[in-house]
Amino acid sequence: MPVLVFDLDDTLYPELSYVHSGFRAVADFLSPLLEVPAETLAAGMIADEAVQGRGQVFDNVLRQHGKWSKALVAACLRTYRQHRPTLSLYPDAERCLTRFADWPLYIVTDGHKEVQARKVAALHLASRVRHAYLTNRYGRHRAKPDPHVFQLICRREGVTPEEVTYVGDNVRKDFVGIKPLGFKTVRILRGNYAHYEADAAHEADRSIHSLDELV
Repeated sequence: MPVLVFDLDDTLYPELSYVHSGFRAVADFLSPLLEVPAETLAAGMIADEAVQGRGQVFDNVLRQHGKWSKALVAACLRTYRQHRPTLSLYPDAERCLTRFADWPLYIVTDGHKEVQARKVAALHLASRVRHAYLTNRYGRHRAKPDPHVFQLICRREGVTPEEVTYVGDNVRKDFVGIKPLGFKTVRILRGNYAHYEADAAHEADRSIHSLDELV
């Protein structure tokens, strides 16, 4: 039977919802120290991220309230990474996983392994896929575009790459490592890379706007 593999962030759920969930956790942590309501702190961090990106959000909120220190920034980052997020699948992802429930389904996702594991748990995906491959569990060098975990899926299912379809959004890395091996690739046009133009090597075999288009 053909195998269907999904990326996680911005493919099955909006990754920004995890970021905002983390900001709210950090706001709860900082509120007693800064003597500012958590709702106010979270709103400020979300607004800051929308303008400047997430790289300096914790530094900025601490400096704004005269409490910056390297240790406190590290504590914010730790709180962000260790929080248990509240997440929901995209509606079309929910429908897709239901539609293909009888297929061998997998997830392949990069990123901090404990963070990604908490995302998988928050989305209740363990019961809906055969396995979620967190590439960092195999070493950072096994992150996409390295094909290692895709080859593990082939061995696990006893299939060839031509029988595996991978759906992802990040055209910079999701497809370039597996296309030459014969894996089928589908790009979903949403998230940060929706409008990114790619050369033939990096582009997927097919592009879609919704997982409802997978039939």
